[in-house]
Amino acid sequence: MLDKVVLAYSGGLDTSVAIRWLKGRYNLEVITLTVDIGNVADLEAIRQKALHVGAIKALVVDAKESFINSFVFPALQADAVYEGQYPLATALGRPLIAQLLVETAKREGAAAVAHGCTGKGNDQVRFDVSVAALAPELKVIAPAREWKMTREQTIEYAQTHNIPIPITRASPYSIDENLWGRSIECGVLEDPWNEPPEDIFAWTKSPKETSNEPAYLEIGFDKGIPVSLDGEKLDGVTLVQRVHKLAGQHGIGRIDHVENRLVGIKSREIYEAPAAIVLLKAHQALESLVLAKEQLRFKAKVASEYADLIYNGLWFTGLRQDLAAYVESSQRYVAGTVRVKLFKGNCQVVGRKSPYSLYDYGLATYDKGDAFDQSASPGFIHIWGLPVRTQAKIQSPFHQKRNTKGQR
Repeated sequence: MLDKVVLAYSGGLDTSVAIRWLKGRYNLEVITLTVDIGNVADLEAIRQKALHVGAIKALVVDAKESFINSFVFPALQADAVYEGQYPLATALGRPLIAQLLVETAKREGAAAVAHGCTGKGNDQVRFDVSVAALAPELKVIAPAREWKMTREQTIEYAQTHNIPIPITRASPYSIDENLWGRSIECGVLEDPWNEPPEDIFAWTKSPKETSNEPAYLEIGFDKGIPVSLDGEKLDGVTLVQRVHKLAGQHGIGRIDHVENRLVGIKSREIYEAPAAIVLLKAHQALESLVLAKEQLRFKAKVASEYADLIYNGLWFTGLRQDLAAYVESSQRYVAGTVRVKLFKGNCQVVGRKSPYSLYDYGLATYDKGDAFDQSASPGFIHIWGLPVRTQAKIQSPFHQKRNTKGQR
């Protein structure tokens, strides 16, 4: 019989109910682990709540720096965006939390870890697979996957057992937040025809309420990592927080996405990701300046694969490590400054410069100083078009049709 379990604890509905449920169902002593990867309102209140509900120990870990430097920035360098829309905020947080769960379980002598994920979401896969990669000997328990209660039944369970919860039937949203983004689901959002109500947004102003004057940011990069704002060097956490605040004030970062979950269903998800939207756009603009055409095309394929690996819970795999090595190599010359304009919900790149820029003014200009040898173009076009002309003579239906009459 197991005696201790380490529970990833957010203070939300499912994990709060899980403390009581794990004690009753498995007769386990519960140690909670709350991982601060940003935008957690009151960590001490969450810790006290865990103890009040029944945890024997409530641990809090500040992992913001590790989250940004070891998970977010590598994904940014890769341009990892799932299905072209989701910047993977929650998906990037899960492997880090799983890693800390494993470390805590070993330190506390626990033989199991637990999380609050349901049996139809992506996060259960991310936790289970990450733990299996890091410590296959640990048992993983997912109470919300086992108890099979509806959301209303879970709320009733909490109320019956005097467990304080942050949601009600009138506000049934499931929310996850970290430095890279905020995820909102459930309630009226489950009908993809419904426009998201304004009250679900916490980080971004409605564009109609934002300033009538645009804001400009100059973001400095080194090896694909943002290192400065408007010339001031900043650590990763501070930089992301500052971009987050300013972009949110200008209504930037709202995403309404019907995505394909790993478990085989479509799900309507609302995201707020002000910093992610701005930094990803700026990073891609700088890459367009310093990477060759072939590098950009291949990296787009890597970005898609990298995003899928993160979304599908495969951070701790050999393939992810292999792709990370390629991404790191691709960022050798991704250094310079990008100027962005923030206005009425839009982020627009309006300037970029780099000491490694492949943009040659002398070759690009049509004015004085034009260094492009236009006289070389006919010869180039002749060789470039050779296979087209060869095929056209033999096979093209536009020139002549073979007389097939009488052929059998």
